[in-house]
Amino acid sequence: MADIKNRVDFVYLFDVQDGNPNGDPDAGNLPRVDNENGCGLVTDVCLKRKVRNYVDASRNGAPGYGIFIQEAAVLDNRVEEVYASDEVASKSKDDKKAAARKALCEKYFDIRAFGAVIATKDKQGQVRGPIQLTFARSVDPVVSHSHSITRMAVTKEADKEKEKTMGRKSTVPYGLYLCHGFVSANLAKQTGFSDADLELLWEALEYMFDNDRSASRGLMSPRKLVVFEHSSELGNAPANKLFDAVRVSKNSGVSVPRSFSDYTVEIDRDSLPQGVTVIEKF
Repeated sequence: MADIKNRVDFVYLFDVQDGNPNGDPDAGNLPRVDNENGCGLVTDVCLKRKVRNYVDASRNGAPGYGIFIQEAAVLDNRVEEVYASDEVASKSKDDKKAAARKALCEKYFDIRAFGAVIATKDKQGQVRGPIQLTFARSVDPVVSHSHSITRMAVTKEADKEKEKTMGRKSTVPYGLYLCHGFVSANLAKQTGFSDADLELLWEALEYMFDNDRSASRGLMSPRKLVVFEHSSELGNAPANKLFDAVRVSKNSGVSVPRSFSDYTVEIDRDSLPQGVTVIEKF
């Protein structure tokens, strides 16, 4: 698989309806918000988790598409397993670290894409990944609604005749979120992140919510992916100038957005610098 040759930047839009896109454990798992302006937030870690889950489900453990960061995974064991493999164990002491790094990148998609910190008892190192994401931020402020719910079942026989317990569920009625992403061709050479891997990333961003449904998240949907492809490895323009070309605005007469159709997304193609191509993936 060919490594990526040119830098790529992208804008990703998704929305949530009647759900909690990313609970804040420091605030009783309420939807994350910017306390100064009320805009909703979804962390980069949350989005990467969904990408990992999609790749894991869609590739089903195929060689080269393992996931390093998984629930209950013992990372020390995974690193030790790679160091014990023939391709690494046969290397000299000075070459083992580089060989292990290469083997980890070849085995695990998320290391190849996002990088990793290797910090076992005896082995330390860092792999810088070519893919970086910002927090997703809602285009407009969101309001968190809290709903009372009743638990009908009980856990113990002794509680059968007691009053049913109550709980709370917090949701965002509607929010359109925007995230910025970056793909470094320079770092892709170091991890072996390929054109095929990049296509898998685009696939994940389009379908990952369908693989991650839950009652708490409501209806989350991908809405638009705008990709800026540079004609050089280091890029032809600052990312912020490209991102400024994507404009999201509420439609006339809409005061409280409740669907994606309440917004208009425009791309100012005439403002793009030479050497940059814009592609709307969806």
